[in-house]
Amino acid sequence: MTTADAGNTQVGRYVEVGDLNMYYVAAGRGRPLILLHGGTVDNRHWDPHVPMLEPHFRVIRPDNRGHGRTNNPRGELTYPQMADDIAALCEALDLEKPLIFGFSDGGQIAMEIGMRHPDLAQALVISGAMYKSEAVDFSVFASMGIEGPGKVNFAQFEATEPGWAELLRAIHVSSKDPTYWRTLLLQTSVLWWTPLDYSAEELQKIVAPSLILLGDRDGINPLQQAVDMYQMLPAAELAILPNTTHMATLNPLCMQIVLDFLLRQ
Repeated sequence: MTTADAGNTQVGRYVEVGDLNMYYVAAGRGRPLILLHGGTVDNRHWDPHVPMLEPHFRVIRPDNRGHGRTNNPRGELTYPQMADDIAALCEALDLEKPLIFGFSDGGQIAMEIGMRHPDLAQALVISGAMYKSEAVDFSVFASMGIEGPGKVNFAQFEATEPGWAELLRAIHVSSKDPTYWRTLLLQTSVLWWTPLDYSAEELQKIVAPSLILLGDRDGINPLQQAVDMYQMLPAAELAILPNTTHMATLNPLCMQIVLDFLLRQ
């Protein structure tokens, strides 16, 4: 639709993207860098890291489908659809060969972008993601009350994850549905419990230079899978962060590694 926000210090706007009214924030100047947040949060997840990136890039942070201020008319979440959303966002904003950095669910979306839209990105950073669900301990989700696809024990979730529940209430506000955060968590439960099983042939479609990032104590994504992806992707680099969990992956060391990679592309 418009690129009038290019160069502004901090701009939040909506843009029509397919069936979505997608919200995004833009800051900085230079080559476009799209940051894709993880599941159940929104673009503000990136707030602490923008100051490092803004001097070098035009940093664009969308709220993914159904998250934050972006609607979700379809009422479901899938990684292929969210990848197509970002491809449509690039077209709407006239972004040519953006850099894309995805964390957690954002990393899964970045993988899908690489497979479904191989010519879209100049480079990809895939952080906290996997290609097969076979080694995942789904009991981690169940212990939090996310018991299965479309099945959430909200009493257990609020008891075991009070901070997370409060964050969901705060950032996912809908005047039409005061309990929308619960709707989102139900949709997310289907997303997270749907098995992943990408083949080597599918992964080899990710031809853009890619940095595979994982914490050595991730707890969700198996370490070996990061090594496998590094070996299967045609143009991959690998960074395993020491003494780092899934949620702590975006630490200063990680961001310095990411910045070094992006500046080389």
